[in-house]
Parts: sequence; structure tokens; C-alpha cells
Amino acid sequence: MPSVFVQGRPTAPYPPLAPEARRGSVRRVTEVGEEVLHRPCRDVTEFGPDLAALIDDMFRTMYVAEGAGLAANQVGVGLRLFVYDCLDDDGVRHVGHIVNPVPETLDPAERRLLDEGEGCLSVPGAVVAVPRPDRAVVRGLDKDGAPLLVEGTGYFARCLAHETDHVNGHVYLDRLSGRERKAALRQSADRREEVFARRAAKAAAFA
Repeated sequence: MPSVFVQGRPTAPYPPLAPEARRGSVRRVTEVGEEVLHRPCRDVTEFGPDLAALIDDMFRTMYVAEGAGLAANQVGVGLRLFVYDCLDDDGVRHVGHIVNPVPETLDPAERRLLDEGEGCLSVPGAVVAVPRPDRAVVRGLDKDGAPLLVEGTGYFARCLAHETDHVNGHVYLDRLSGRERKAALRQSADRREEVFARRAAKAAAFA
């Protein structure tokens, strides 16, 4: 099996950072409680240089924040779009972006729930167990408006589901019980300064 898939397609050797990140600028990551994270995003209807520049910025921001995925509303833009650079459970790397993502409904017999640790750049420092299917299929468009299909298993399926939740106005805390949510927020409060110091150092090194 190829070791890297870009935009859902097998690819020859690929650089450690997606080329988009070299063109982009770091944006502020929104945090849980901000309105833009808690309402459904709008469909992207205009494709062109502004959308491409947003994707560049999102890739750079994701790498600086040490994430595996990032949705547009996590940089304050309420559009249905996310980027990702994520390994699956077999060590295969998946890199790309999806505009106007729509998850396919899969037969329960084709998947199983995994209750594993999950974090979010908008809940800095907190990692809690969240049940997610071990397989995901998402359809959407690329930055030029061409149809796109991306399939993931294991941790990459979790990433696809997590980011699709974001564009629908949900954060992973919404999938937790009240007690679990409070524990995650306490964990975030305890680790927030450490996370932001690490991001600042990463941004300086990236420049």
C-alpha cells in the first residue's frame, strides 16, 4: 500500500509539511465557547485565490498548533472547509483539504465504534475518550470545485468525523456527558498555558 495519500489519491514521496503551509500565515485558533464554533458553517460558493489563501493559512496554523486537522471555523471563518495531515492506524499518511464535506452513511456492519482518546485545537490540552466509527467516507470538493471522495480508517476516520462535526457547528465536547465535559474543560484550563507556549515556539521556528 502507498505510504501517502493526498486528496484521497496515492502519491509519490511527499514533503514533511504540505507545500500550502509555506505560502500561508498563522491565524489565531478559536476556542470552545466562541460563537463561530457552535453554529453550522455556510457552504463555500466562491472558488478562487481567496479560498486557496485560506487553505494555505489553515495548513500553516494546523502545523504550528500541532494538529492533525483544522476546520475553517477554528480560524474564525464560518465556511464548510477543513484541512488535514493525519496518520491512520497502519501508519499511512493522509494529507489534503475538503470543501463542503458531506459524510456518507455507512452500513453498521461495515464499521465498529472505537472509544479512544481525542483532542481538539479549540480545547487546548484536553484529551478524552470519544466513541467514533473506525471507518469514514466523506464527499466534497477541492479548492477548484472538482468532486472529491476521501475514505479513512482508524485514527484518520476519527479525524474526518471530528472535522466534519466542526463544520456542522459541533465540538467533540458535545459528544460527552456533563461530567466528562467538565473534566475536559478542567484539563484544558490546567494545560492551556503550556500548550500556547509550545505553539508560540513552533511559530517562531516555522518563520
